[in-house]
Order: sequence, then structure tokens, then C-alpha cells
Amino acid sequence: MGRQDRSTELSNLDRSSLLHPFTDFKHHKKQGGRTYVGGEHIYIEDADGNRILDGMSGLWCTNLGYSQDSIKTAVAEQLEKLPFYNSFFNCTTDATIRLSQRLSQVFPEAFNHFFLTNSGSEANDTNIRLVHRYFDLIDMPEKKLIISRKNAYHGSTIAAASLGGMKGMHEQFTGLNYVHHIEQPYSFELAENLTRDEFGKQYANKLADKIDELGAGRVAAFIAEPVQGAGGVIIPPDSYWPEIDLICKQRGVLLISDEVICGFGRTGQWFGCQTFGYEPDLITFAKAVTNGYQPLGGVAVRDGIAEVLTSKGGEFTHGFTYSGHPAACAAGEATLKIYQQTALLEKIQSDTMRYWAEQWASLAEHPIVGEARSQGMLGALELVRDKDSTTRLAPDSQAAVFCRNSAVDNNLMIRQVGDSVISAPPLIINREEIDLLIHRLAVALDATAKQYGVNRN
Repeated sequence: MGRQDRSTELSNLDRSSLLHPFTDFKHHKKQGGRTYVGGEHIYIEDADGNRILDGMSGLWCTNLGYSQDSIKTAVAEQLEKLPFYNSFFNCTTDATIRLSQRLSQVFPEAFNHFFLTNSGSEANDTNIRLVHRYFDLIDMPEKKLIISRKNAYHGSTIAAASLGGMKGMHEQFTGLNYVHHIEQPYSFELAENLTRDEFGKQYANKLADKIDELGAGRVAAFIAEPVQGAGGVIIPPDSYWPEIDLICKQRGVLLISDEVICGFGRTGQWFGCQTFGYEPDLITFAKAVTNGYQPLGGVAVRDGIAEVLTSKGGEFTHGFTYSGHPAACAAGEATLKIYQQTALLEKIQSDTMRYWAEQWASLAEHPIVGEARSQGMLGALELVRDKDSTTRLAPDSQAAVFCRNSAVDNNLMIRQVGDSVISAPPLIINREEIDLLIHRLAVALDATAKQYGVNRN
């Protein structure tokens, strides 16, 4: 069977059997999609033989690319030794224990306890259970409300999607009635005449206003991503997070840092909370903890919270069959070893993210780019018709979708969110590969400008 025949067969089988996440089922059944069959370094290969530079690290997770043999070997060896056992009822596996110890070495000081899950969604469900349990144990059972942000993404289960603030998701289910939302710090569309510093403080104080409105005695926690990833790489001003941290501490509200995207080097340090200088009580992690090679997530719990949970007694009636799965934990331990035994984070801080920022910023010169923002190894471009305003190129984000598709057609995987295009390449990308990514994206921007009648010159 030739490559084209095989590609067609896979497409037909896909459309006849698989329901894809975040996909228009009717459109997919008619048009089909893309099937990927190989991966090497920072490239993926589709069924038609195209070699595509992966500017999204899979789904924000393959920070170390597709060729980490030590992770693959660790999983294979664990499957030979003990392919499965659970962590229920005082049991666990040696691989699960080793990963927990390894996590305590890389998380911020005072994070030494970890509840393991299979995904970030499950981890954020777990956060709700942990927070409610904590306040019950300290005789404050009335503290049940959770505050999040509009346009946040915290997962796709009912609880995690309730925590998230994406309108399109909320329209398709009935959310939890104890979750409330405040406005996001999206300066490109909301700052108006405020300085960055003023905007950051003003939008942080929307949390204070909401806590005061609901009553601090009823609010249990605030959850947020350091940088809103799936929301469009929304980078808050430097003044934002210190103010949020202070507000939570003053009002006795726990702070949950959702680091599913930002963790493990994406913002330039181990975790985004370190980059932005705040001290959370719980940290959600997933994705890059195994380099995407195995499903694994979890919650890191600050020592003071863990002390209450572990000393008060009584069963915590929560968990998953695959919590702490040994093969996933073996992948996690092998992944963290790579970070610890190489100078990857140091190289990112001293070179890669600096070069990335410079090259990404150069795209701001393009006539349809209203803003080019970056943080660590994250980047977003706001597409506009007029650089002096936020007027978009086309309704319903059509131009950003066109730009994304043009990039993929030119062998660059990026993502579209609203009227933005975003990128989060593997952290192992080098300068030459950054140049290639920027070049291919510029070609897609040119095609988009032409499509929507904007003069490139």
C-alpha cells in the first residue's frame, strides 16, 4: 500500500470511529483531519510524509521533544517489572514513591507532598476536594466558594471546566454553582489608557472586590494560571501577581497556581510562580512532567496545608484507579532527571528565551500584527487590520484561523486562539530552529495579509 493510500485509509477510519476533543464533529466527518505517524527531535511527521516543526510542543507538553530515549526506556523497564498497581488503601509502588521524592527536589521549598492524578483536569478536581477538606478540618466548613478568571482554562471535566472561564465550554454544560469568575488581565484589549503597572494593580483588585462581595468567610480559594496559555498566552503585568498574592493572604483565601502549561521551565524557571514572584498554597501540574510520554498530573501541597490534612485524621475519600501509575511515574522520574542532570534551564535563561524574545518581537513589524508578546518560551501575536487600533482583520477570528492553517500548510504547527496566533516550542529548540519557526510564521502572516487585503509594504 502506498503512502497516499495509507493516508486515505487512516483518514477514513478516523472519521468513521473517533470522536475528537474540541472538534466540530459534523465538519470533521465531512472534511477529515490530520494524522501524525512519527516524531523526532522537535518535528512531527504526518501520514502524507510532511515533516512539521512543532511550535506547540504537542499540546504544551513535549518540552524535551520526541527523541528522549531515557524516558522511553524507563517506561519499558517499569512495564517489565511491575506494569500496574494502585495507590489506594495505604498501598503504592516504589516507582510512585521515587517520583514523589524527585518532585520534592524541583518544586519550590515547602512543597513536599503530592497527590497524583492522570491529568491536569483531574488535578484541578482534586484541588477542590483538597481545599474543601482542609477548611472542614480547621472548622471553617462555610468556606466553599472558588474564584477563577474569565477565559481561563483549567481542564475539561465538569469541575475543571467550571473552574475555567471559557464561554464556549460553559454553554455546553451546567457548571458548579460555587465557582465565580473575575475579569482576566488582558491588557491588549482592556488596558485602554492605563500604564502596565496601573492595569496590573487595577485588575488584581478585581479579586479583592469579588472576595469582599462574596464574603471572605465563604471564599476558599482563587485559582489562576501564571500565564493564561489556552486563553491566548495572556501575560499579566509585573504588578499583577504580587498584588494577587497579598490580597489572598490578607483575606485568608488559598492561592492555587495552575502550572499545567507554565511548569517545568516554560516561563524560564521551574515554575511560573517563581517567575512572577508569588507563593501559592497548591500547585497544579501535568503535561511536561512526563514530557507528554505518559499521562500524569497532580497537585503539590504546601507543607502547612499538608500538615492539617495528614494530622487531623479521617479518610480522604477521593482518588483514581491510575493515581500514581508506576509506568507514568517512571516516565516522570526519567523526565525530571534530564532537567536535573543537564544545564537545560540555565541555557533557557541565559540564551534560548532571550533569543526567542528578540526574534518573536521582530514580528511586531508586520502590518497585521498589533502586538507581539512573549514570556519565557511562550509567544502570542495579536492580528489586526490597523496597528493604531484593535480592529480585527475579519469577524469570528477567521483571519487567525487562516493564518494558523497557512502555517501548518508551510510545515509549522502553531495554534489559533480568538484573533491571536500562539506558539510554545520545545525548550530544546536552538537558534537556527527558532529562525526557521519565525520565517515560516512570517510567510503565514504574509499570506494572511494578502488574503484580507492588507498591503505588506
